[in-house]
Amino acid sequence: MNCEDYRQAIATEPSYDGGGAHLSACADCRAFRDEMRALEQEIARALAISVPELRIPDLPDVDTTGVVPLAARRRLRMSLWMAAAATAVLAAFVGLRMFGSDVTYPTLADEIVAHLDHEPYALRVTDEPVDPRRLAKVVPASIAAMNNDAGLITYAQTCVINGKKIPHLVIQGKQGPVTILLLPDEAVDAPVSIEGDSIDGVILPVGHGSVAIIGEKNEKLEEIERNVVNSVTWST
Repeated sequence: MNCEDYRQAIATEPSYDGGGAHLSACADCRAFRDEMRALEQEIARALAISVPELRIPDLPDVDTTGVVPLAARRRLRMSLWMAAAATAVLAAFVGLRMFGSDVTYPTLADEIVAHLDHEPYALRVTDEPVDPRRLAKVVPASIAAMNNDAGLITYAQTCVINGKKIPHLVIQGKQGPVTILLLPDEAVDAPVSIEGDSIDGVILPVGHGSVAIIGEKNEKLEEIERNVVNSVTWST
């Protein structure tokens, strides 16, 4: 028996009296045994509390002549169709959260602002980069290739814009997180401004698609815009 085996045995049962040969040669385990047994005795003393005998007082008889009994309440049972309906509602809710809804917006910029309002958790300040495997899953080679010019990517998620799945990325700007949406199927002829209550941004034409870049009101986006545009290459 070694130290690990003995200590496991004595910790499981402090009254364990085996391992005599090991104890005779190991002062540390003897000390551990004494400590465990002392702890067991202390716990036993703490639990030895004198509890008074439970006595139920004599209660007077209650006059029930004027008491009207209530009808027994029927237990509510959920029928199979109600359970199926609840399941369908839950599935629809999850589907809307994952793949968007049928809500239409006047412009692409309006839809982007609404999308950001529903994902505030993406805008956290951190210096921890996204795992490369996750980034490769969100931005697969079939959509685009990105180099490191864009900046430190700290968030990557597949989202839905205008009914199409797109990569939603976040990098860290000087004033806070900056959102980048890769929109390979949304062609624009010229830059389109994005304005929100606390954000500013732009949709930039890039090849046959576009890229949306959105930051805080006081974020200088010009350098980020150049870096992001230079970092994205659409797959053909």
